[in-house]
Amino acid sequence: MPAALTRVLLDAASAPMLPAARTTLIAALDEGWADPRRLYAEGRAARALLDQAREVLAQGLGVRPGEVSFLPSGPAALRAGLEGLRHGGRRRGARMVATAVEHSAILTTGRHHAAAARDPLQFAEVPVDTLGRVDLPALEAAVAVGGTVLAAVQSANGEVGTRQPLEFAHALCRNHCVPLLVDAMASLGRDRTPQHFDVLAGDARSWGGPSGLGVLVVPERTRWHLPGPVSELEHGRTDVEPMIALALAAAEAWRQTEATRTEQSARSSATIERLRAAAGDLRDVDVVGDPHDRLPHVLTFSLLYVDGEALVIELDRRGFGVASGSACTSSTLEPSHVLAAMGVLTHGNVRVTLPLAPLAGTLDEDVSRFIAELPEAVAAVRAQLGAADL
Repeated sequence: MPAALTRVLLDAASAPMLPAARTTLIAALDEGWADPRRLYAEGRAARALLDQAREVLAQGLGVRPGEVSFLPSGPAALRAGLEGLRHGGRRRGARMVATAVEHSAILTTGRHHAAAARDPLQFAEVPVDTLGRVDLPALEAAVAVGGTVLAAVQSANGEVGTRQPLEFAHALCRNHCVPLLVDAMASLGRDRTPQHFDVLAGDARSWGGPSGLGVLVVPERTRWHLPGPVSELEHGRTDVEPMIALALAAAEAWRQTEATRTEQSARSSATIERLRAAAGDLRDVDVVGDPHDRLPHVLTFSLLYVDGEALVIELDRRGFGVASGSACTSSTLEPSHVLAAMGVLTHGNVRVTLPLAPLAGTLDEDVSRFIAELPEAVAAVRAQLGAADL
């Protein structure tokens, strides 16, 4: 890659923090170092900062501050949400339900519990259609089974962008007195905030905040309790002390993102439309996910006669950072479980997650260059595999 070539990040699932959030983080390291449980002045100041961050996020999420807890990551919040609902409903049973396209934190935990119980019926994976949307009749049949204590349905899929019908899913779960756990890691700050849930989990990175901070929302109406003794941290929802600087940085990122979300969403949707059209012009391609009812900033397409990792490397050589494989198990070479559940092409896939505007001032020009070079990159990888003429 030429040294002067401008780098273009099109994998914002793990993007840098927004500049304002970074500034807040650095300042907060000096101001919020004390234990917020201490009664002396420095402890009270730290408590005030933590409460401020919690109030900002609670207001943005439409919940009470006491219903918001900070955990070490989004996946940690998801696991805690699942375990708290499972333990809270233990008198009813132990059976869990999740869509087949949920985050690996949900699927691996559910499978582990079923294996430990030596009863595969203790965890049901509900199918989705070819767009990645949950089969609602199948979901209702699954939650109607006796002993079911929770259902997990994401707000939208971070790999293909398809939104889930949360309002309907929540209604049918309530009809059977089964609480709904919603994974909003891909959508918070980038799409409309979910309103239909019994427990909600998110990750500060999705709205330009720092890594290392997850958000767990447990409304007062929800029966939720982790196994073991009650922690005195974060309303008993974790035993890890939250880093105040991270919480403040996440709150500042939320302020920045929420103020421009409508404009950002429109711009991202238009850019994704350009990319969908360009990808659709490639030979032997499958552009996946709902073309309309989707996240505004996510696109995945799969190609025949192409190795996904090889294409990522070729695009990287040309200055573009994109992703391939499963969005939540990208460290492995396993095919995407999301694409497999949808019944679409699983290999040779590329995932684009657009960055927020403050991190991509030249996005239109960068995407134009990506569109121009993508066919050449695909052709180069197919030639490496001896498939140029297939």
